Amino acid sequence: MDRLGNRCPLPGYPRPSVLLCLLILTASFLTYPMLRTLSLQLHSAVTGSYVSGTYSIVFVNCPNEQIAREIARAILDKKLAASVNILPKASSLYFWNGEIEEATEILLLIKTKTSKVHMLSSYVRLVHPFEIPEIFSLPMDQGDVHYWKWLEEGMEED
Repeated sequence: MDRLGNRCPLPGYPRPSVLLCLLILTASFLTYPMLRTLSLQLHSAVTGSYVSGTYSIVFVNCPNEQIAREIARAILDKKLAASVNILPKASSLYFWNGEIEEATEILLLIKTKTSKVHMLSSYVRLVHPFEIPEIFSLPMDQGDVHYWKWLEEGMEED
């Protein structure tokens, strides 16, 4: 009877193998993003190929060209990006305080590493004159390998 008692769990308690499976599933779920990123970086390093999403384009609207240039230069000086395009006179319509507003804005297209988007966004919020600046990013999917290399070199710390 003792032997049987050791093999069969008490009624209402899960078997140790079920608990182990739940633990493995939970650990896998929580570490998947990190493991995926590491495996993609390793694949990229070994094959020399570009991993989609390594770089991003960040969009930021500014009220005028002077502020746009100041923000762009500061971003480049801080190595938060490798390149910034300043596109003049974007017509914007948007809701603000329950009303439809219309404005002419300057659009910044900022090319950076996806890993720097959070720091870049924080910095822009700090220096931008708008109460809620428009800041969003899209990952770069495909492009020229030489361009990716140039982006990387442009953001290297001295």
